Amino acid sequence: MREPAGTIIVSIGGNAIIRRSDSGTIEEQFENVRAACSYIARMVKGGGSVIITHGNGPIVGNIVIRNEAVRDRIPPMPLYMCDADSEGGIGFMIQQTLHNEIHKAHKIQDVVTVVTQVVVDASDPAFKTPAKPIGPYYTEEEAERLVAGGWTMARDAVKGFRRVVASPRPKRIVEAEAIRKICEAGIIVIAAGGGGVPVVEAEDGTLKGVDAVIDKDLATSLLARQTGAWLIINLTQVDRVYLNYGKPGQTGLSELTASQAKRYLNEGQFPPGSMGPKIDAAIEFLEGGGKEVIITEPELIEDALVGTAGTRIVP
Repeated sequence: MREPAGTIIVSIGGNAIIRRSDSGTIEEQFENVRAACSYIARMVKGGGSVIITHGNGPIVGNIVIRNEAVRDRIPPMPLYMCDADSEGGIGFMIQQTLHNEIHKAHKIQDVVTVVTQVVVDASDPAFKTPAKPIGPYYTEEEAERLVAGGWTMARDAVKGFRRVVASPRPKRIVEAEAIRKICEAGIIVIAAGGGGVPVVEAEDGTLKGVDAVIDKDLATSLLARQTGAWLIINLTQVDRVYLNYGKPGQTGLSELTASQAKRYLNEGQFPPGSMGPKIDAAIEFLEGGGKEVIITEPELIEDALVGTAGTRIVP
């Protein structure tokens, strides 16, 4: 396996924590996290600084459902607080599980979670046209009630209505310098979970939470650039990037350049709801000075690091 040099960011997709076939129990979540962390634990034995980011897709939606289920008894929390709750809860799962996996290898290394604030632009066009779906599907009658309560709903031709929220582009990771210093001390950091907690910054520098969901791949790319990471390993549910995914002529890609990735993205090869944000974030990272992005599934980390699995994207 290639020896790490400098800071590496490992990004765990939300759908790798709750898989499509799962019922979503906490036991399933811990087992999925343990599977990913077992590979990460072996990787960190080589040394170097490691930051872990993660998605929160299914989980933050579940938190919103709990909000709604008891809103007549407990005042529901705003979406940015749900973001923070999911970041802390998932961070705890990864933190404890990775500690245990490292302990098995008889290597002592601290792991901490940083609940991360991410500055977005209050004038980002995404706030005017919410498009990021979260939570369950609703009937038309339920959707009408929720719209009256201030939600924006979008219709799915088959499954019904679903809440959509703004997904502005991240501008700055507030705690990036603190995260970098923690890494330099040899501590593994879990940060920017679920894209982080979206905040807007006033002219006097004060911060305020705002209801939105930040794409975790774009937040990961930004964190990598702010902390000087050279490599992003993006763990998802597929072994590599494909052209014509799920269609006749499906072709796996072992390596491509940022310019090739941009061309394929513009051609519509990578849909917005799946591989698109990962490719967009990879391009942004590489054009901002990053050296390499690897996209693969957790089980193939070690093979991907030596170039025998996954997709490697370079400048």
